[in-house]
Amino acid sequence: MTRLSLSLACWGYDRTTALADGSIRPDGIDLNFQTLDVEETFFRMLRNREFDAAELSMSSYCVTLGRDDPPFIAIPVFPSRFFRHSCIFVSTKSGIQRPEDLVGKRIGVPEYQMTAPVWIRGILQDEYGVDPASVIYVTGGEEEPGREEKLKLNLPGRFRVEPIGPTQTLSRMLADGEIDALHTARTPSTFYSEPDRVRRLFPDSVAVEKAYFAKTGIFPIMHVVAIRRDVYERHRWVAQALFKAFTQAQCRTYEELRVSASLKTMLPWQIAMVEDVTATMGDEWWPYGVDRNRHVIETFTRYHHEQGLSPRRLTVEEMFAPETFAEFKI
Repeated sequence: MTRLSLSLACWGYDRTTALADGSIRPDGIDLNFQTLDVEETFFRMLRNREFDAAELSMSSYCVTLGRDDPPFIAIPVFPSRFFRHSCIFVSTKSGIQRPEDLVGKRIGVPEYQMTAPVWIRGILQDEYGVDPASVIYVTGGEEEPGREEKLKLNLPGRFRVEPIGPTQTLSRMLADGEIDALHTARTPSTFYSEPDRVRRLFPDSVAVEKAYFAKTGIFPIMHVVAIRRDVYERHRWVAQALFKAFTQAQCRTYEELRVSASLKTMLPWQIAMVEDVTATMGDEWWPYGVDRNRHVIETFTRYHHEQGLSPRRLTVEEMFAPETFAEFKI
């Protein structure tokens, strides 16, 4: 029987290795797995729809759902999750000591609609009372000049967003004090090269993030896996086939991280770290599927709407292929 050939772009995570090397194959599918940096994948999928399926920014995906003809449909697979308290950087020239000090400041973001800054703004609002509209956002390349928003935005007037100059970078501006803070996904190079000028807002970010999880139960979702809607409409079964395969690949990773005979990673205390994470977050600390992530997703869609990126608050039901909401039982 002929198998369906599908292209899929995704970064090279441990939890997708078995799909990339072909040791796990989606039912009925020959997968052309292309391992690409996330920025390249997002750009090519959002601008040109080059792949049949791809890892996508959660925020960018939600923006596309507001279009008249949404080009993608997601499955509840979340290849990237990240606590983002550690990703708020401040210039030592800014005088910022506490989250509340961010009000009225100039804050850099590579793109306003990036998922990481959406989570950061929402957390700062919920946990520290920092209104997302109380600051000025400046956008552009973090390490290279010339970065633009991947998607055209139509934000309410209360949000002040302005681009940086054509030769400027946010990393350099932060160190020089031209911006007060930076919300980002990637650690700016000047944090390492000029530690006297750039620091984290939360120096003990791990403790802060553990306390946040204990309070909210939220492990923020960064990325989803999205299928081109035209592909999905022709072959509705691919949603469940891909969801099942991603889940199988992730289960293998859970098992390998617990093997102590020979370490899978280069982390010397890998086993102790796994045991600590399990004690804090449970045996399956990186859940896929809708039901176990509904609270996280609904929190994100609230932030997305409150920050002017969605004209209305999206529902979980419209975000994911209905075939992935339930699984068969024996």
